[in-house]
Amino acid sequence: MRPPSHSRAPVRRRPGGGGFTLAEVLAALLFMAIVVPVALHGMSVASRAGVLGQRKAAAMRVGERVLNDLAITGGWNQGATGGSITEGDTTYAWTMQSVTWPSDAMTQVTVQVTFTVQGNDYSVSLSTLFDPAAALATGTASP
Repeated sequence: MRPPSHSRAPVRRRPGGGGFTLAEVLAALLFMAIVVPVALHGMSVASRAGVLGQRKAAAMRVGERVLNDLAITGGWNQGATGGSITEGDTTYAWTMQSVTWPSDAMTQVTVQVTFTVQGNDYSVSLSTLFDPAAALATGTASP
């Protein structure tokens, strides 16, 4: 008795039939030409968003520091209107604007901090209220 044969008949291939056709290669190249630039652009946008978030947080810290310095030294009342602070490898320019409130004896002080990310300018603003009478009472004004 002969054991049952499970083998198939040999499949004949034409010579050179194991590779890709020219149409398949061109389709793959076209796909890569579309997908790769889109993926690189997406990574660039994600990178810029990450850097922008870090710089905005640093600009907020700079703005808080400037507002605190202006409050302690009374610079908001003495005409200090701008400057720049370097944090890490980035320079943050700041400007100060004070506006007297008409209904109260308060002054609104706004500090705007400007910075650059990949050639684009961005800014953050911080505001607070100061009481000129309290500044005189605590001795922050010049004698």
